[in-house]
Amino acid sequence: MRTLWLASAPLLLASTSVTRRMLLESAGLPVEVEAPAVDERAIEAEIQGGPQEIASRLAAEKTLAVSRRRPRRVVLGADQVLSRGGEMLHKPEDREAARRQIERLAGRAHALHSAFAVAVDGQIRNEGLDSARLTMRPLDEVAIDRYLDLAGDVATQSVGAYQLEGIGIHLFERIEGDHSTILGLPLIPLLAGLRSLGLLAM
Repeated sequence: MRTLWLASAPLLLASTSVTRRMLLESAGLPVEVEAPAVDERAIEAEIQGGPQEIASRLAAEKTLAVSRRRPRRVVLGADQVLSRGGEMLHKPEDREAARRQIERLAGRAHALHSAFAVAVDGQIRNEGLDSARLTMRPLDEVAIDRYLDLAGDVATQSVGAYQLEGIGIHLFERIEGDHSTILGLPLIPLLAGLRSLGLLAM
């Protein structure tokens, strides 16, 4: 049977993200998952740099955490940072935090920076980053409440309190960037990196 993936074992994703796994499997790659178990906020506090540097470092640290435990496996880690005018936002803890986050984003543009790193035997072999720019439409309290009612738990599962692949698409008036980057894993540069490592058949 023909296959794209040339490594002897499936790609090991250092994440439990359903969306990232879906993106990889949709691209024809066999995937296993393992939680990296790193303290993202502690790592972020150590980084002297902007949102792109933070996304890249977090992706690398997640990758290395799993790669050191799983010798000879090809490990992929990823991270996404949302920035708005120099401010970085994280996943809201509850509905009220999601409300405040959407209020800050409404009527304004923000950026999503998605980074990845590939490692084998505790060594980074390839890494990359891509960014997207999104403009949320102006929203009043009624619209935000309606969105939160419809979104449910989804509003606390992503950095911007939305998921574009679902009801969150209604919040936006303009989106610039690759869809996979917005979902948290920039597939185009990732696939190029895997090809450069001889891991893909095309």
